[in-house]
Amino acid sequence: MKIATYNVNGVNGRLPVLLRWLDKAQPDVVCLQELKAPQEKFPMKAIEDAGYGAIWNGQKSWNGVAILAKGHDPHQTRRGLPGEPDDVQSRYIEAAIDGVIIGCLYLPNGNPAPGPKLEYKLRWFKRLHDYAAELLELDVPVVLAGDYNVMPTELDVYKPERWVDDALFRPEVRQAFHDLVGQGWTDAVRKLYPDDVIYTFWDYFRNAYVRNAGLRIDHFLLSPAIADDLKKANVDKDVRGWDHSSDHAPVWIEIAT
Repeated sequence: MKIATYNVNGVNGRLPVLLRWLDKAQPDVVCLQELKAPQEKFPMKAIEDAGYGAIWNGQKSWNGVAILAKGHDPHQTRRGLPGEPDDVQSRYIEAAIDGVIIGCLYLPNGNPAPGPKLEYKLRWFKRLHDYAAELLELDVPVVLAGDYNVMPTELDVYKPERWVDDALFRPEVRQAFHDLVGQGWTDAVRKLYPDDVIYTFWDYFRNAYVRNAGLRIDHFLLSPAIADDLKKANVDKDVRGWDHSSDHAPVWIEIAT
């Protein structure tokens, strides 16, 4: 099973890029973030024509997450994280696909920091931490994939000294990620490439993509029931260089099934 995550940065505005990549990469499952489209504006017809079923949690202008499954409709198991009933931001959706629970997430950015946005990010991280613990107790294959908006280590960021006060790299944010992984999750990319410089995001400014001045903020966390089945992982970096592409590149893993 080939599972991908892709912060598409506007599913309608970048639909040609998404469809081109789907045709080229042929993933079995795709987690999308930053749809930037209300529920009724998700381009379901184009996605179906590409051979995928989908569930999605849209939101006007911002946020929004979706899960695509090649050849069939994902079975939704959760929409939104528990723990904060008044939270209206569309940042989590979950489905069961071929015996695997797929959680698609878009963690808050948290900037400017310190401030309310960082506080919200840390609360969201705590909610994810608590819910992830429940998923582990099920002792089933689980993949938590998406844009975590955190660079876990200095290896994951170009010139880390420039990011020390940013909400994507502040110590408390990195600690929240490490605490989450410490429950028993496996960082898929780092399991296969523990020492490699790997980025998944390049800013639009200052020629970042050409200079490879990037960040690794899109991650796959695997539960113990599936971690040993991990066979491959990669970033489709070339997609970031396509015309009118997202500032993220698709990231994917292959699981033996």
